[in-house]
Amino acid sequence: MTGNHADKVFSGSIPAFYDTYLTPLIFEPYARDLAKRVSLEPVTHVLEVAAGTGVVTRAMVEVLGSGVSIIATDLNQPMLDYGASLRANTNVTWQQADAHELPFEDAAFDAVVCQFSVMFFPDRVKAYAEALRVLKPGGRFIFNVWDRIEENEFADTVTQSLAKHFPSDPPRFLVRTPHGYWDVEKIVADLRMAGFVFGPTVETVAAHSRADSASIPAIAYCQGTPLRNEIESRDASGLEQATNVATDALAARFGCGPVEGKIQGHVVSIRANT
Repeated sequence: MTGNHADKVFSGSIPAFYDTYLTPLIFEPYARDLAKRVSLEPVTHVLEVAAGTGVVTRAMVEVLGSGVSIIATDLNQPMLDYGASLRANTNVTWQQADAHELPFEDAAFDAVVCQFSVMFFPDRVKAYAEALRVLKPGGRFIFNVWDRIEENEFADTVTQSLAKHFPSDPPRFLVRTPHGYWDVEKIVADLRMAGFVFGPTVETVAAHSRADSASIPAIAYCQGTPLRNEIESRDASGLEQATNVATDALAARFGCGPVEGKIQGHVVSIRANT
């Protein structure tokens, strides 16, 4: 098992904050990248696991067109509901599903896609084996993970600031889960244990996260991720104060006007056995 149960809870107002703040801040560049990678080979049926609010789903619709069937799944129904409400596409089906027990037949998909979510899976080997099971022979499993937190400057700054704010019990969600599965050797070993034989190819992709002010990444991380659960468990009325602490730290490091910080992740592509 990895992480805590609270690391996987995206409920209440988190989906709206997640999509409004975090999606444009860090997810959109990588969503376009994944969609482009899917489009490099002909596909007719694509499965997205842990789709969240659908940033990759929407990017794939733009690149692949309306003739490709996309099933976007997530364990968190509030995230799916929010994603489905943003845009209606006749070729997209939104379906609640557990990545560890996918409710689909064997060899049903040309590609399985997952953006920045395998880090949340309690049993990654089992989830990878499920992806392999539902892939057609030669089909591709494409996913990405964040690199270590030190390579992701906004997340690192927020984490350090909250450690000072809660010195006796620092919130470690960002280190523990989103940035806790960066070791490429471990990822490759898990894929092998799941039954994949070929590859994978791994590419480290750096980008820049930009916002109009330091308050935006502070709100994004403190209120748009399960870090919020950690903050509120330490101080039920302290979310605004913690967000302000993070804002001040970001402004001190990146300036009081528009801010820019490095983000970096690994993109993994592996082909199903033929």
